[in-house]
Amino acid sequence: MKSVVVTGANRGIGLELVKQLLDSGFRVYATHRSEMGGLANLNNQNLSIHQMDVRDQKAIDELSNSIDGKIDLLINNAGVADGRWQSISEIDMQHALDVIEINSIAPVLVTQKLLNKMSDDSTIVMMSSLMGSISDCMSGRSYAYRASKTALNMFSIAMKNELESQGISILIMHPGWVETDMGGPHAPLSVEESVQGIIQRIEEQTLEMTGRYVQFDGTPIEW
Repeated sequence: MKSVVVTGANRGIGLELVKQLLDSGFRVYATHRSEMGGLANLNNQNLSIHQMDVRDQKAIDELSNSIDGKIDLLINNAGVADGRWQSISEIDMQHALDVIEINSIAPVLVTQKLLNKMSDDSTIVMMSSLMGSISDCMSGRSYAYRASKTALNMFSIAMKNELESQGISILIMHPGWVETDMGGPHAPLSVEESVQGIIQRIEEQTLEMTGRYVQFDGTPIEW
């Protein structure tokens, strides 16, 4: 049985990933920062739930120690929005630093701590965003969120260049504009549709594809 770690799994895309991956026969290690959210309603012998702040090295080590065998798939999904500040004068710099720490640094920390559980044919998914694309940035707003996802993309490519020789593949995903707490009620894409596409991209991923930056339906995104 293949094993997957999903961070930020208590709601939205993370929760739906857990549901669909369980249905696909994975052993799922799902993490949440504080509230269990929708994870509390799941009852499956192949689901292991862990409270873990993605910035907490000790908590990540505890998760790693609880995993038997190899991690076939790591999905760094946990993330936060920013204040969608309308101008540079409105930016809360401490909040901006928190966003960058959670969205950019923490996925690298989680990967670093779990890397010893990964090997040939393992895949790491970084949940990025179209808003991380410099080419696509045509307005202001969401300064910290945009910057955090651009930084995550660069971390991911640098990591890809190192881990390719170990047989570990990196997939950088834009899930689409999804109807979640973060995406809002007017988003055109359901969580189920987004996650179905994400899982299809994971299933088709090969080492030769490592480092690609695509949206849920496979469309490439310009950097």
